[in-house]
Amino acid sequence: MQNRLNTASSMEIEIKPLSKIDAVVQAPSSKSYTNRALIIASLADGISYLEECLFSDDTKLMIEALQQVGIAIPIEDQNITVMGRAGRIGLTGNRIFAGNAGTTLRFLACFLSLGHGRYVLDGNERMRQRPIQDLLDGLKQLGVKAYGEPKEGYPPVVIEADGIAGGKVVMSGENSSQYLSGILMAAPYAQKAIEIEIKGSLVSRPYVDMTLSIMKSFGVDVIQDQYKFFKVDAPQKYKPSYYKIEGDASNASYYFAAAAITGGKVRVTNLSHESKQGDIHFVDLLAQMGCNVQKGPDWIEVSGQFLKGIEADLRDMPDIVQTLAIVALFAKGKTVIKNIEHLKIKETDRIRDLAAELQKIGANVEAGEDYLIVSGGNLRPARIETYKDHRMAMSFAVAGLKIPGILVQDPSCVEKSFPDFWTRLEALYPQT
Repeated sequence: MQNRLNTASSMEIEIKPLSKIDAVVQAPSSKSYTNRALIIASLADGISYLEECLFSDDTKLMIEALQQVGIAIPIEDQNITVMGRAGRIGLTGNRIFAGNAGTTLRFLACFLSLGHGRYVLDGNERMRQRPIQDLLDGLKQLGVKAYGEPKEGYPPVVIEADGIAGGKVVMSGENSSQYLSGILMAAPYAQKAIEIEIKGSLVSRPYVDMTLSIMKSFGVDVIQDQYKFFKVDAPQKYKPSYYKIEGDASNASYYFAAAAITGGKVRVTNLSHESKQGDIHFVDLLAQMGCNVQKGPDWIEVSGQFLKGIEADLRDMPDIVQTLAIVALFAKGKTVIKNIEHLKIKETDRIRDLAAELQKIGANVEAGEDYLIVSGGNLRPARIETYKDHRMAMSFAVAGLKIPGILVQDPSCVEKSFPDFWTRLEALYPQT
């Protein structure tokens, strides 16, 4: 790889093709688990220890926000001590900034609702375009005064907090599971039990499983029925705990994809095939496409073979869409990626913008409201616009391992979830 400045004086990285990969790498720690553990440990009644946390832009924003409202969080290497305050949340005179971190802003909206006073949650320009009305409606049903200002349904979000009364709430599950996870994590500190009914089909269900798993590790059980009904008894308290953050299946997907398209082999450690992360099943899709997949107690290995197109429902694996689309470029036949309408409100519109960049490199792409159909074409060099989307940058970097002349713009956007991505990618190349 080679770093250089383009004519607009912004940084970009050129990816050099790699004939074949044979590597053993360690999965980075999970952003999703880290942010959930930070919220729950902050609510616990005492001191918790979080080991092997991920320090990315999103998790740093979460830590800074929690510190801003009085949670002491000493940090040593990858380990974090969280001085939980049993649901007591301090005030701040300043806005709390969440950048473009969906989990950070949405989880904090519920967390801060347990406080007493006025809070303002804000984000960057893209975050102000990402709807949050479903969550605000849910909080209002639970007795919380929360609203978007100046535009209803969008950040900045104002919370005039006086605790969460509790009771029954009906929420849509169609746009994001993060709204549900945020309410679930705060629910034990409501004034009475919370019952949640989900309208429609809940997207990204494995992320809710992750939330429930961490809550259980900190001593709170949730009653749930087929992802349609959830109940959390309240008031109760999380117990301070020691919690180890597991490897990130979403970020491991780039290694697996690299093996698939180069015909190489990659073993990823610090990753269990029994993980509750939905993206762990990306390797099962690669197996359907023709790869050889081996699984051990704490590792998964993918060997690339002749690839064929598949049909994949990624409703529960939205962060894999871009990665799978890249692998599809090198498969025989078409790959149909369906049930992905909720990708339009991610860091960018991941249907429209992914299709645009795929076409730029010569792929055959059909994009609809909730699907993509991808196949290879006359693949060619291109300068890739990332739209400040970390997953756009990382997935097209993988494409560059096979297609000469791929330049990825704004490479620093990977710091949102995988700060050392470029260093780790470069380590895949033979040492000279």
